Amino acid sequence: MTVEFPPSAVQRSLLVEPTATRAHQPGPGAKQRVLTTSDRLFYDEGIRTVGVDRLISESSVTKATFYKHFGAKDNLVVDYIGRRHASAVAEVEAITAREPDATGVIRGVIASITADIQRPEFRGCPFVNAAAEFANSSHPVRQVVLQHREWFTDTLVELFRKAGHPLSGDAADEFLLARDGAMVGGYAGDPIASTAALSRVAERLLADCV
Repeated sequence: MTVEFPPSAVQRSLLVEPTATRAHQPGPGAKQRVLTTSDRLFYDEGIRTVGVDRLISESSVTKATFYKHFGAKDNLVVDYIGRRHASAVAEVEAITAREPDATGVIRGVIASITADIQRPEFRGCPFVNAAAEFANSSHPVRQVVLQHREWFTDTLVELFRKAGHPLSGDAADEFLLARDGAMVGGYAGDPIASTAALSRVAERLLADCV
């Protein structure tokens, strides 16, 4: 029969050390908590409906800390859109790194958009949503949205050019319009039908490549 002795005091201290260490590990900083909270709330519920007081409360920061880092809510919104843009750029770069040619990249972009639209928590395109909430086209938020769309259009033009499309600019415009429609239709209607329609448009454009 094996007899098990209770752990000594030293052993007990070793057993509890990892828990104690984890308990004292710092969590996300105040600024990062605001960024994470705003990204979730702005996308899920809309920018205008989420006030500063709620952002402060759900981020567990003080009002002074919020204004120290961002100055005003609009600055945080610009930051939110800018981070969404950076995420989109990183996604396209990752697809480009793993696909052998431009046609593969275009299909990879389609697959990424399709997966996004078919997520249960999908709430539409964050850039289109943001633009709809700021009527003034000269507002900084609208300017960041415009810069994102210009980047995406330029990226598509180059991809279709490399794929051999004779009118790469026209192809990029058609793809972007189909993508916008799929995102609206995927949120407001049927995500399966919307993404299938996007794929058909893209394949028709790729069929024109020589």
